[in-house]
Amino acid sequence: MSSDFQPSLQPGILHNYAPRLTAFEYAPAPDAKDGKPNSLLFIGGLGDGYYTVPYVNDIAAALQTGKWSVYSVQLSSSYGGWGMGSLDKDVEEIGKCVEYVRKYKSAKTLTEGPGKIVIMGHSTGSQDVLHYLYSQTPDSEVASTTRPRPSVDGAIMQAPVSDREAILSTLKSGNEHGSPEELQKVFDQLVAMAKKESHVEGKDVLLPLWMLEKIGLSDTAITATRFLSLASPDSPGAPREDDLFSSDVTDPRLQETFGMISNRGFLKKSLLVLPGGADEYAAPWLDKEKTLERWREATVKGSSNPDIWDSNSGVIPGAMHSPSGPDQAQPREELVSRVKSFLGNIEKEG
Repeated sequence: MSSDFQPSLQPGILHNYAPRLTAFEYAPAPDAKDGKPNSLLFIGGLGDGYYTVPYVNDIAAALQTGKWSVYSVQLSSSYGGWGMGSLDKDVEEIGKCVEYVRKYKSAKTLTEGPGKIVIMGHSTGSQDVLHYLYSQTPDSEVASTTRPRPSVDGAIMQAPVSDREAILSTLKSGNEHGSPEELQKVFDQLVAMAKKESHVEGKDVLLPLWMLEKIGLSDTAITATRFLSLASPDSPGAPREDDLFSSDVTDPRLQETFGMISNRGFLKKSLLVLPGGADEYAAPWLDKEKTLERWREATVKGSSNPDIWDSNSGVIPGAMHSPSGPDQAQPREELVSRVKSFLGNIEKEG
């Protein structure tokens, strides 16, 4: 146990929304009559799970007196499972949680029709959100359910950053494991190994942990397929599934991702995008404002919904990747304020 860890208690309700998958509902008084018809479903990033993103508590506290419940969604890729996961699998599980919460709230609040549901991703959870909104329904999802992926009323992407550019930044600067030249050599070896062995006799393989650690990836077990998706070595010409937020992604590619949100029909209302102005995981060469504008243009192009890109979107000045601690009080307050305003807009719309 680390010396700065402080045990704490968070009251709430643990929901088993699918086999071996749970979601935690922030509920100060779990036994109280539920007058909250609307739901915000939070999805963490790589390595995240329950209670690993502190600002979720601030959001839950800010919404305590309103009509929104906050859920933290656990996926099979949560905590250390991300190295053997995929965006397709995450989206399938998120869809199951959306469906569960919609049925649960409709029965519990006794409202006429379901309440609003918004999905919110942090970091790589933002990749999940975008993938949920733009991608076609994969065969595995079709096979597991007789219903299409459920639509959501709103979606939020907080701290969307490129894992590929984060890796490239490490390769350019070097680290305690080696010089830029040494790290590039290890990276090239990993890429060659992953491309050769991503499917041996129809099975994926795990890459050497010591090599992954050298280039800045943790000691989590990572498959060749997920590594290639995150590192996307053939980008920008041939981006892999996870390479959604790199600054050098082409305009045609943005039209295939952000530009397809409206056409797919999984988003009923609006999208809120909140990069951090001081995000330590963003590549140092990134022009955040320019990149955000490219995403906005791709999203609104061809959409018949004038409000698909929410006006609360924007780079939050001074915000780190996950704003927490006393020195991040102001960015955290602005983050919570923008989320609350966005939910208010979703709530008002028919």
